[in-house]
Amino acid sequence: MIDQTDTAPRAQEPLTLGWEEWLSLPDLGLPAMRAKVDTGAKTSALHAFDIESFGSATRPRVRFTVHPIPGREDLIIPCSAEIVDRREVTSSNGETETRYVIQSNLLINGQSWPIELTLTDRRSMNARMLLGRQALIDHVTVSPNDRFCQPKLSYDVYHSNKIAKAAPRRALRVAVLSREDNYSTGRLVHEGESRGHTVEVIDTARCYMAINALAPEVHYDGKRLPRYDAVIPRIGASITSYGTAIIRQFETIGTYCVNGSQGITASRDKLYAHQLMAKAKIGMPVTAFASSPKDTGNLIGLVGSAPLIVKLLESTQGKGVVLAETKKAAESVIDAFRGLKANFLVQQFVKEAAGEDIRCLVIDGKVVASMKRTGADGDFRSNLHRGGTAKAVRITKEERETAIRATRAFGLGMAGVDLLRSVDGPKVLEVNSSPGLEGIEKASGKDIAGLLFDAIEMKVRPNPVRRRKTDTAIET
Repeated sequence: MIDQTDTAPRAQEPLTLGWEEWLSLPDLGLPAMRAKVDTGAKTSALHAFDIESFGSATRPRVRFTVHPIPGREDLIIPCSAEIVDRREVTSSNGETETRYVIQSNLLINGQSWPIELTLTDRRSMNARMLLGRQALIDHVTVSPNDRFCQPKLSYDVYHSNKIAKAAPRRALRVAVLSREDNYSTGRLVHEGESRGHTVEVIDTARCYMAINALAPEVHYDGKRLPRYDAVIPRIGASITSYGTAIIRQFETIGTYCVNGSQGITASRDKLYAHQLMAKAKIGMPVTAFASSPKDTGNLIGLVGSAPLIVKLLESTQGKGVVLAETKKAAESVIDAFRGLKANFLVQQFVKEAAGEDIRCLVIDGKVVASMKRTGADGDFRSNLHRGGTAKAVRITKEERETAIRATRAFGLGMAGVDLLRSVDGPKVLEVNSSPGLEGIEKASGKDIAGLLFDAIEMKVRPNPVRRRKTDTAIET
């Protein structure tokens, strides 16, 4: 058995192949495949399903998935390649079908050369690949009465983390759920396309769903949306409920979502968000909530003396956030909010923060950038949308750990964590599940969109599957 990690090319030496051989397709992330060698067939064929074309008309691509081990449909290897041709192919049973043709490097016993492959469903075949005569170059001969003339490989690689490490960088199809043509959306599209991915902006409100057990789908403008490798949610606060329902549908299909529906829902509900952070023992300003107007005095007392903050539960970008400098002012604001039947909470005012907060941008469990935001003159709110300014800042180890723990509490892959510097350590104000990129990129000078795509490219790599007793029999 040979070492499948050793793919260094060697001088082309004579190769003799039997009617069945082990080989690799490293460009597609398939380190071990069993192939039937058939000189009667002109074109080589690879087992593929969920075959979809994507990309531009000038550089079309095809994405597909492969079950490399017969009988193990739980093992899914996603692949993509440029389309070389579309060709009518007649199979041995006389059926003709039009297939996409791709090119990939074939690796046998350390020797590698490019071949053409047609994509077709071979799930009924024990050999998931057919090696036709076009792939057999001058130094290759076939011994039709022999089997496995070249060293055997093993499916073990698919049962370990090696399969993720060996996966090549491939072109992805990514959806950005957004209703706005703003800086953040534009950066995500530009960054993804610069890496060779196809990035499509989908208006969340125009999506609709087919909900059923066998084939859940998301539709858009009268058509079923294709299968995406990843979804980047940019859900506005005004459509949180419907937007998270769309994300749940993508989750049901099995699409990787940078931020899941539960995390977005929790981050938008400020009361629930504070309860989650309290459960995780994350530092935050003292917060109180009550329903009855008779409890106003006790509510203020739980937070402490004025000044204090009165905040609508649905507030965003500093809207619906009021600083009450006296107890009487706090009572008036609370009465006004109750008169509007609005849900709100009362929160301690951290005066030593002096109108400044820190935004930590967390991606895949790491703080990748941070900035200090300062409110406009006379405004205690530091939101950039309200005239605040920002500059890069070095954060402490405690602040970094707090931001990471807060993001983890919501199960978010990307979050903007806003915290205050207080005398007794960092206090988290909010965990934002759709943080803007413009302010943090300009303040920090970092390519946040690029770091996000780095994380996405790692997350969509194939996962190993557990080995079964029957797998040994399949290899022999």
